[in-house]
This record gives sequence, structure tokens and C-alpha cells, in this order.
Amino acid sequence: MAVLTIRNLHVSVEGKEILKGVDLEVKGGEIHAIMGPNGTGKSTLASAIMGHPKYEVTEGTVTLDGQDVLEMEVDERARAGLFLAMQYPSEISGVTNADFLRAAINARLGEGNEISLMKFIRKLDEKMAFLDMNPDMAHRYLNEGFSGGEKKRNEILQLMMLEPKIAILDEIDSGLDIDALKIVAKGVNEMRSSDFGCLIITHYQRLLNYITPDYVHVMMQGRIVKSGGPELAQRLEAEGYDWIKKELGIEDETVGQEA
Repeated sequence: MAVLTIRNLHVSVEGKEILKGVDLEVKGGEIHAIMGPNGTGKSTLASAIMGHPKYEVTEGTVTLDGQDVLEMEVDERARAGLFLAMQYPSEISGVTNADFLRAAINARLGEGNEISLMKFIRKLDEKMAFLDMNPDMAHRYLNEGFSGGEKKRNEILQLMMLEPKIAILDEIDSGLDIDALKIVAKGVNEMRSSDFGCLIITHYQRLLNYITPDYVHVMMQGRIVKSGGPELAQRLEAEGYDWIKKELGIEDETVGQEA
């Protein structure tokens, strides 16, 4: 069973401290949701875990199955089983969706364990059909000319093809209509197993209507200040964050602009 463990994580961006001691553990079989106002460090957490060079870890540890994630290069983190579905996926001209996915799978499997072409095609066709994706998308350049909904659906396709140990979904629901939201949720729910853990970063309860989390965490001022079950997200949707600020004596929850 995979375990991502974050202890006392402090992260700075251009000399400004954004994360101020995050503690979190995500195990295989669990889905965690992180919610909170804008600018409190949610996307910073995702980027720091995956090794974005803009984010400097100044204190704390991140381990995956006991391995020191912070000592790994970005590609090594992906090969170890971490996956990030980005809020704003990049467009890559000249590389087809299918070629990108096959190269990514082979990089994860390692030399000598590459997926056969026929097995890859069968798996790709199966997952694209499951996500109601147009088969032509396999042959289009990666995210080029894709709508916002197509890009997000494509991120879930990558998730299902790569089968990571731990996935981080950074606002995968932003900009989606209800039909696209249901498709994204369908893909994540299909991945649920003891071999897969998921950390969902979201502003809205609506995604959690379709993906029921085991744990909900609230981030403010660069820390996780409250945790609970699905009912916590429902209360946040109904009442906002003011009751938590009052409970904790927080006057200003903003720590800086998230990237």
C-alpha cells in the first residue's frame, strides 16, 4: 500500500514563505480533499511535492513509501509513482497524445519492461471510451486546440493510463460544466483501490458530490487548520470559512498569491 507522508513542510517562493508547516499523510485506498480560500498555499503544496523549481522547500520532509521525495528530480518522482493533474495543462505542438502517453508509460515501467504497441492501443481505446473521448484526440497534438474541458478530461486519461500510486489533482474541476465534471469524477472513482491514493485540491463542494472523500482538510495561512470527513466540505459550502476563522482567531487568511 502506497503512503505519501508530509511532515512540517515549509515552502518559500522568491523569499516569501507560503507553506508554514504542513502535516499530511495520504495512503493507498484513501481520497483526501484540501479546501481553503484563495492564496492559502494549496497549489503551492502540489507544486512543491512534484518538484517545481520555483518552490523552495526550506524545512520538513516528503516521503513516498519511505523514499525521500525531495531528493528526487521531477521525472524520478513521476517514475516513483507520483502524478500531478495540473490546473492549466500545457500545450505541446508536434507530439501526439498517443505518443506522449506511450513514452510516459514506458518511462514509468523502465527499460526492458516497455508496454507492447497492441497492449497500449487496447488500453488507450478502452480508457478513452470510458471517458467518452473522441478517438481522434489520440492523434491530436497534446492539448493543442483542446477546450478547457477536453484538457481536464485528458489529464484524467493520463491518470488512468499511468496508474500512479498517489495522484494530486490541482483544481481539476475549475471551468468544467456539469457533464464534464461527472466524467472527471467517473475516472477518479474508477481508479479507487488499495493501490491508489488521491489528494484533491478544490475550492468547491460540487466535485465532492461526485467523488466522496474520506478526509477533508482546510488550509489557511499556509497550514492545515482543520480536518474532518465529507460533512466538513458540506458545511464549508453552506457557511463559508468565517466560522473557522473565528474558531481559530484568524483575521487574514491570505498568505500570498498562489502560482
